[in-house]
Amino acid sequence: MMCTAKKCGIRFQPPAIILIYENEMKGKSRQRIMPVRNFSKFSDCSRAAEQLKNNPRHKDYLEQVSMRQLEKLFSFLRGYLWGQSLAETMEQIQRETTIDPEEDLNKLDDKELAKRKSIMDELFEKNQKKKDDPNFVYDIEVEFPQDEQLQSCGWDTESADEF
Repeated sequence: MMCTAKKCGIRFQPPAIILIYENEMKGKSRQRIMPVRNFSKFSDCSRAAEQLKNNPRHKDYLEQVSMRQLEKLFSFLRGYLWGQSLAETMEQIQRETTIDPEEDLNKLDDKELAKRKSIMDELFEKNQKKKDDPNFVYDIEVEFPQDEQLQSCGWDTESADEF
């Protein structure tokens, strides 16, 4: 079945993921409600998103929906189950999905490090200029102003004879 995902959202009571998609064969917009079962406030959002995306009944419909978006929807549901307001949940998700440049990534465990790397990869893809972009320039030369005198370092003044 050929379908194009248009919108994806969540319903809190009873919990369900709602997908609005367009059937390319008929050209009609349709709505699919996928109930969320066995999800509690202690559930892992990434695991729930992966299970829903790999479910044979919903796999074709969720093909164009990113795993990150599904995880975010499950995070909203988990926040609702904890009794948080929508603003509190959005703030928590914002903190989890942004990278702090001062954070020491060497101190993170493998799961958190992989999460941070995927966020960085997504941000890189979003900001990357490709050949098809209208503002793409192949060879850019930039002259940086040198306001101060260049200082030499001790390591580069030694002769190359030592090697």
